[in-house]
This record gives sequence, C-alpha cells and structure tokens, in this order.
Amino acid sequence: RRVIVAPLRGRRRVVGAVLLLRRADRPPFTEDDLLVASQLATHTALGVDKAVLYGREAYIADALQRAMLPSSLPRSTGVRLASRYLPAAETARVGGDWYDAIPLPGNRVALVVGDVMGHSMTSAAIMGQLRTTVQTLAGLDLPPEEVLHHLDEQAQRLGSDHIATCVYGVYDPVSHRLVMANAGHPPPVFLHPDGRAETLRLPPGAPIGVGGVPFESVEVPAPPGATLLLYTDGLVESRTRDVWSGVERLRERLRTAAETTRPPQLEPLCDCVLDMLGPEDRDDDIALLAARFDGIPPRDVAYWFLEPQAQTPGRARRLVRRVLQRWELDSLSESTELLVSEVVTNAVRYATRPITLRLLRTEVLRCEVGDDAPTLPRMRHAAAGDEGGRGLFMVNRLARRWGATRLSTGKVVWFEQTLPAKRPDPS
Repeated sequence: RRVIVAPLRGRRRVVGAVLLLRRADRPPFTEDDLLVASQLATHTALGVDKAVLYGREAYIADALQRAMLPSSLPRSTGVRLASRYLPAAETARVGGDWYDAIPLPGNRVALVVGDVMGHSMTSAAIMGQLRTTVQTLAGLDLPPEEVLHHLDEQAQRLGSDHIATCVYGVYDPVSHRLVMANAGHPPPVFLHPDGRAETLRLPPGAPIGVGGVPFESVEVPAPPGATLLLYTDGLVESRTRDVWSGVERLRERLRTAAETTRPPQLEPLCDCVLDMLGPEDRDDDIALLAARFDGIPPRDVAYWFLEPQAQTPGRARRLVRRVLQRWELDSLSESTELLVSEVVTNAVRYATRPITLRLLRTEVLRCEVGDDAPTLPRMRHAAAGDEGGRGLFMVNRLARRWGATRLSTGKVVWFEQTLPAKRPDPS
C-alpha cells in the first residue's frame, strides 16, 4: 500500500480527489493512514464545495448588480454625465451600490446615488427594487424630499432589516438651479467654475428604511461650468480612514484636478478620482456619478403665462411667431403655430388656472404647454361626423416627438421639431 486515492465528495458531486504517495524506502500505508486520508478528503471536499458555492453566489450577485445599473446614461440638454462602478477588491463582497440619471419634463434631469447596506445577493436585489422605485417616483415629478419619503416607505415594506442611504437631486438647466435631499448618504462634492471644491452640507436625514424621520431639500445655484460629484462611501471610507477624512481628500483631489484644466473633462476626472485609491482602500463597492452643468442660455428660452380663454390659442400663435422670427426659424413657423394652437386649445378646454407656454431652442425646438388638469391626453379615433378629436393625430404626424407628463400641479404636453440645417457661410 504505497498509494491512496481519496475522492473529494461535495454535497452533490465529486469535486476532485486526493492522491497520497509513499516512497519505496518508507513503510506502506496502514489502516490508520486510510482513516486519516478519508477524514482529510472529507474536510477538504466540504471546504472546496463551500468555496465554489460562495464564488458562484458572488458571481451571480455581481452580475445581478451590474444588470440593474444603467447600461448608458441619458443625453440631456444642458448637462453632461459620466459614471463609474467599481466592485470591491474581495469579489465575494458584492454590495447594493447604484447610480442613475433620469430625464424629467422641461429638460431637467434627476441625479441619484444610493447604497443598500450589506454585501449579498439580497443587497443587490433590494438595490434593484429601490432603484425602480426611484425611477417611478421621479416620473411623478415629486420634490426630492418627497421622493426620499416615499422611498423610505417602500424600504420599510420590504422589511425592517433593509437599510440604505441615498442622495437625490434635480437639476434645471433653464433656472441653473439644483435641488437636493439626502438620506444618510456621504455629502456631494461641488466643483465651482472657478476651481473651488466645496462639500455640500445637506441636511443629513436618516437612512432609507428607518422610518418616521422627515427629509429636507436644499436649493443650490448650479452655474454653467460647475460640476457635481455623487458617490458611495466606498470611495471615501476604508479600514484605515474615516468618512470625513476621505471626503476632504476627495475635495482636495477635485481642486487639484481643476488647476490643470478648468473645467476638467468628466471622463478623465472620474479616472483621476479613482486613481487616488490604494489596495487598502478597496474594502467596498464604489458607485460614482459626475455631472457637468452647462445650462440653457436665457436667449434660447421663451416663457409665458396665458389665461384659459377662447382667444388664448390665437395669442399663443402670435407669441410663438415673433419668437421664431427672432430665432431666425421662420421655416418652422407655420407648423409650430399649428401644433401650438392644437395643444393650447386642448389646455384651455380643461384648465381652471393660467396655462404655461414655453419654447426651448437646443438641439431641437421644444414646446411645452402646462395646465392644472391631471388627465393626460390620449389619441382616439374620431368618427366622420365629429368636429374634434383629431388634434393629437395632427401633433403625432407633424412633430418629431411628442408626449405628456403628469405633474404634482397638473400636466405638461410637449412636442419637438427638428431644427433646419444651418446654411454654409458664403465666405
């Protein structure tokens, strides 16, 4: 007996074998050696089996988490976006970090970063549910503090042991304002156009899932050229550094980056931020969302309040015609006036308060008509004898895109038209 082969039997299958050899100048194996080899193989098999299962769970959780993150960020007028997601150095430590950017009516965009506490498939699954909830709440155009309030309620319904942190903000490129609310999350860092890096001291709020704690929104000026950085705690906290030391380190990193290029490019800026991490700083997942605020110049915006009266559609057409002449878009005047007349007429029919009419000139010509009636318009087939019911068919036919969004104050119906190609300069 100079060879022992002991199979490594896992819970469901054989995962390998142990081969023990004894040289010719040594005594042969005994029955006791066989018993020791059997026990060694049993314990080894259980360890290997657990490692395989643990690695498989980590792989599935990581794949689940990445699948729930946005595959790409939206292209929104007046703001540029960049993001990074970096898993923890220990592959089994899959967490619930997420980020998102959600287009809103009026060329606004919602920016959100969150972190479900814990590292497991459950954390990744809860993250997916909370991210979906945020998208739904953002679509209702609720203020940031109300979004966090309803998100907190949803987390409590999922179970009292599911705690998360989150920061949620809405950027308006027309007013150049940023409204934000925080639920126990590390503070955003704001890079001013002049290169100053500032930690935004938002009211911290309680983490999502605690319940019974109100949230508070703060309005921050966001001038063109400013940059906002949202991140999870894995970027600033580690076993060797507390959160606030990490935040200060991040702020200094951004300030240094702005000294070289002002304002710094977003993609290199994200890489620069991650480059400050060492091997000892990779204890947790990292989600990073950077936003560069360009805004929409006032010269490209026209805004009116109109009373819901019978003569309002005619007045709206005249106002639009004058603006398009000023913008040298006379070729769009006829179609735009027709579309505005149809949408405003529908708003006058149901509104009880002044109607809003806004024109935006960006990559497209966008028109928005708002009223206080919450019912969204729907295309319907008009009978041959009907006098109305064809307006939305006309909008659908003539507009490049159109839609309607329900707001907390009513709704907004919008349409877009393609801008005419610029004529080449004769010189």
